[in-house]
Amino acid sequence: MPIPPVPLTPGAKAMRGERDAWLAQLDFDRAPFTIAWEVTRACAYACFHCRADAQHRRDPRELTLDEGRALIDDLAGFGTRPILVLTGGDPLMRPDLFDLAAHADAAGLRVSLTPTATALVTRERMATARASGIRRVAFSLDAPTADVHDRFRGFSGSFARTMTGMRAAAAEGLALQVNTTVYADNAASLPDMVPLLQEWGVVQWSVFFLVPTGRGTQLPMLDAAGHERVLRWLHDLTGITGFDIKATAAPHYRRIALQQAAQAAAGDRLDGLMGAGFQYADGLDRPMKGVNDGRGFMFISHTGDVTPSGFLPLVAGNVRERSAVEIYRDAPLFRQLRDPALLTGKCGRCGFKEVCGGSRARAFGVHGDYLAEDPSCAYVPA
Repeated sequence: MPIPPVPLTPGAKAMRGERDAWLAQLDFDRAPFTIAWEVTRACAYACFHCRADAQHRRDPRELTLDEGRALIDDLAGFGTRPILVLTGGDPLMRPDLFDLAAHADAAGLRVSLTPTATALVTRERMATARASGIRRVAFSLDAPTADVHDRFRGFSGSFARTMTGMRAAAAEGLALQVNTTVYADNAASLPDMVPLLQEWGVVQWSVFFLVPTGRGTQLPMLDAAGHERVLRWLHDLTGITGFDIKATAAPHYRRIALQQAAQAAAGDRLDGLMGAGFQYADGLDRPMKGVNDGRGFMFISHTGDVTPSGFLPLVAGNVRERSAVEIYRDAPLFRQLRDPALLTGKCGRCGFKEVCGGSRARAFGVHGDYLAEDPSCAYVPA
């Protein structure tokens, strides 16, 4: 069964109704649903798949505290209360992290955190995180066993640290999310993850399908058939695990969901998509429309560069020179990514391109062309 919503007071119901209205009307040409800000690139780990090629020391070119506050005020100008993911590197290696989080919460953004599972994830810091307005903490776990996960993360003890961090966050009342990167060598272990996620009480499992960028270029991607197999398996799990499942960097899940709905005589209703419009007690809800690189999503680097996602490293502008709101709305790169008519190859011919569009980051990583067809999709349009 899906996680039930918490009981709402009449006032909260009215606020939820207002939020439902803007969720339904949200125009991704005008505002993203989610913004990821790489507050630092510093990290103690050396993960094999790292898109950032994170370093052990902080970059002196990072946005300062004052610049960060100004950026947050600018992002609030979208007027839609987007989700702001504070990520890295390891965001906990930035000493002013919780000042930034509190400023974002006060500005009306919905804040989440993706820390690296190190000794910095203490119960005291998780208490400070919640007090600063952070609503959810996402931990990375890429295998159900310590030896495989630790090898992937390049740090012995990473699995145990992750367990400690999750317990600390849960003890302070923070919602838990687990992120798993899927590639050819670990896909077979995914079923063994499910009972562990249920045991830990996560609200969402975000399954990241490998994009060949950064250190991730050294890992083997699933082929198209492998992507199709895993995505169909995830679809079969939907609604029976007790937690939401989100396919990341795999927008063709939406095509699979629509095909399955049609086979079940449910028509082509978009609310049959996995997680579409799902609402959480922590407020980090799922959008009704599909998010893709530059379409409902934007990424801001530690130095202020704005890209369509962390996996599509093409710079559309810098927040030190131009408003992030203007970059998202007006930069040619973002406008192209939001126009399905520009897609080429089989993505351009596909009848599902309006709801899917393929992974633009993977198209770029494989073909060097962000408008090319997504090589991870097995579907062949008529």
